[in-house]
Amino acid sequence: MREQLLQAGFQVESAESIREAARILSSTTIDLVILDLTLPDGDGIDLCRQLIAADSSPAVIIISARDSAPDRILGLETGADDYLTKPFEPRELLARVRNLLKRVPGRHNRQGERGARFARFGPWRLDLIKRRLVTADGGVVMLASVEFETMLRFVRAPREDLHRDDLVPERKVTVWTDRSLDNRIYRMRRKLAQQPGGEDLIVSVRNQGYCLASDVEFL
Repeated sequence: MREQLLQAGFQVESAESIREAARILSSTTIDLVILDLTLPDGDGIDLCRQLIAADSSPAVIIISARDSAPDRILGLETGADDYLTKPFEPRELLARVRNLLKRVPGRHNRQGERGARFARFGPWRLDLIKRRLVTADGGVVMLASVEFETMLRFVRAPREDLHRDDLVPERKVTVWTDRSLDNRIYRMRRKLAQQPGGEDLIVSVRNQGYCLASDVEFL
């Protein structure tokens, strides 16, 4: 993997243990971590939690032979941006690395979001604690769990084109079709359109996916 990434033009640091990774992370700015879960001195999930909790957290792609649904769900719920099961095609990993790094400058601003209660965009506020939409005058619109998770991905990458795969983290752990996401976006658009100016917040990106057409402020 290291050689493949170097040949693709990336700068690469490699570590064979959590201790070695911690040393590198303490002295080097890292944009993305490709993280195995089975490590000689601990579980990669624990390291993933530490990475996500850091003030300047890198993007994280978990790679693992653990291919059960609970393992994949745990990895994503811990905060990883992607989960790839072994064995995999090297070109797939490169594609996922490139796609994720495109979003690094505007990806989840954990420092800005840390401690925030709301993400404000357009006429709406997304309640990050109670997982619902709130209007300026205190009105509430409830979101299904998958709708909240999708909305969270939008507010963490405003005005960025998000590929369909970026919006469906559960793709590998549930039965998934293109229509599933389209139907979800349709329902979300109807909810957002309940406020003036909310009808055009989620725009379609041809042959890609969707984009949140608004700036976002964490409050």
